Amino acid sequence: MFRKRFAVMSMLFFTIILSGCMYPKDEKVTRENPYEDQLESVQKAVDAFKENSGGLLPIKTREQETDQYIKYPIEFSQIVPAYTEKIPSNAYEVGGIFQYVLMDVEENPTVKLVDLRIAERIRELNIRKTVNGSVPFKDPVGEAVFEIDYEKMGFKEPIKVESPYSDALLPIVIGGDGNFYVDYSIDLNRILQEEKPSVEQGEDIRHLLSDEYPILPAYSLPYTVNEKNEPIFMKKGK
Repeated sequence: MFRKRFAVMSMLFFTIILSGCMYPKDEKVTRENPYEDQLESVQKAVDAFKENSGGLLPIKTREQETDQYIKYPIEFSQIVPAYTEKIPSNAYEVGGIFQYVLMDVEENPTVKLVDLRIAERIRELNIRKTVNGSVPFKDPVGEAVFEIDYEKMGFKEPIKVESPYSDALLPIVIGGDGNFYVDYSIDLNRILQEEKPSVEQGEDIRHLLSDEYPILPAYSLPYTVNEKNEPIFMKKGK
């Protein structure tokens, strides 16, 4: 009888331990994945808010020159709980890694995501640049676009970020303006080679990512294609 009770108690103990170990992992997955149902829920809330407010959108105000992919962050206080029960678990407002934003606000306001882990890596580089006191330009990779001199910044190896579109690790470049940007060339080239979409030279092809995926190519420079249909940084003024 004692052995049986001990076995039952042991099983219960290990079940509790395993549950405790699994919960953080499950919570991490919840906070780091762009679930379609969460996007749909926020989209419905935005649409309902727009209809009831005479065309207004539940967005925060940002400077006019702000990057188009982070320009219209959603203000959840305007739609929660009136239009949707709660803020999605993967939103940064509740500890997630995504910022919910709107694209195409004039014609068809569409809910998209920005991966804030990328923003954090860029923030780290900006802090290091400030401390070092110089802009770490290295070899040019486009017009007014350069590799980063990581050695000058005190790094032992280049900083890369996980692609939100593939298993690739994406490099970071620095523009002539001294700002850091993610280089999405790897993912753009994959789409161009595999799917062969119809694009033209001089056209900003980042829409190949923003139209296809829920996560936006934020913190990037415009790209177009060369005569070989390969992605290149777009020249200024184009």
